Amino acid sequence: MQTATISRLSPRAVPATTFAAAPKHEASCTNCNLRELCLPKQIVDSDMARVEQIVFARRRLKRGDSLFKAGDPFYALYAIRSGFLKTTVLNADGREQVTGFQMGGELLGLDGIGSGRYNGNAVALEDSEACVLPFALIEELGREVPAIQRNLHSVLSREIVRDHGVMMLLGSMRAEERLATFLLNLSKRFMRRGYSSSDFHLRMTREEIGSYLGLKLETVSRLFSSFQKDGVIEVQQKHVRIHDIAGLERMLGPKR
Repeated sequence: MQTATISRLSPRAVPATTFAAAPKHEASCTNCNLRELCLPKQIVDSDMARVEQIVFARRRLKRGDSLFKAGDPFYALYAIRSGFLKTTVLNADGREQVTGFQMGGELLGLDGIGSGRYNGNAVALEDSEACVLPFALIEELGREVPAIQRNLHSVLSREIVRDHGVMMLLGSMRAEERLATFLLNLSKRFMRRGYSSSDFHLRMTREEIGSYLGLKLETVSRLFSSFQKDGVIEVQQKHVRIHDIAGLERMLGPKR
């Protein structure tokens, strides 16, 4: 990153730990294979150099490392470059509730924009890497490059839709519908990234899936076994092969 770009950030905009944890990388957004997922589709080549200034650095995480924790001051959004993470919050009784699973090309930290602090925790489920996007730069360049601002609004809109979907998932679906929806969602997300939509590895545990879906561990395990017995999927520990995507879709019943 150019020195002039860094100097535009106030001392409070990016904490000193960000510099130490994530030295500026050499690769650019231009040759990143997740470019189409992260960057505005309307961006023109003349603005690309300015857009790349947003990517301040990268954070490398080992499995179990935290990208940020609930209550930490909000400084940046994070775009997952590789790996898999989960987001969690603590319930009123102190239990951890999984609120989402994120993979390459997805943004984390949006919940901190309003309050100035991150609302939940983001933890790596495997060795991962995330691009650090200081929000001060996003706001500044968003005023200069409208496509950036529109893209941020689009991401925020998708988050609202996702939250509504989770509410419906937990509030009105039967247990088998919840797991079928979860597997179909993963299938579509893997396919969008150029991976197999029917053959993938689950990075999360059955217990974490249950926490996200509002199901007990025993129920999740029973449903995986039931789906396999019916020939819809094949499961070997964390490896899942979907044999009948239409069968999963039929479990959801009529469109709601």
